[in-house]
Amino acid sequence: MAQTITKSVKTLLAEANSFVTAIPVGHAKGLVDSDDHVFIDLRDVRELKREGKIPGAFSCPRGMLEFWIDPESPYHKDVFNQDKTYVFYCASGWRSALSAKIAMEMGLSPVVHIEGGFGAWKKDEAPIEQLD
Repeated sequence: MAQTITKSVKTLLAEANSFVTAIPVGHAKGLVDSDDHVFIDLRDVRELKREGKIPGAFSCPRGMLEFWIDPESPYHKDVFNQDKTYVFYCASGWRSALSAKIAMEMGLSPVVHIEGGFGAWKKDEAPIEQLD
């Protein structure tokens, strides 16, 4: 028997985007050197190697996010235990919207995400850090 999907990705994204603040690339560019913000790149390591990342961003593969946020998890990362604003991004803004919503539901705050993701960042010709 085929699966019956009761909630579409479109619906999940609409819910996330009604809950999470999306910031435009122009605004995000001004936050890159801010000591009060942490950029979190949710893309797969292959995407990072192929395209680079926002300078100074912390790489957190989407599949590890909840484990790295939770201080009781054996996989916790201290980057998620700071009194700063978290700026999430992915390739297009879909994974980051869903991730930001989950992070906020876990208690991480404040969290925003970049509207249009890394694709919009590149299109705006914003600075990119290449990985070795």
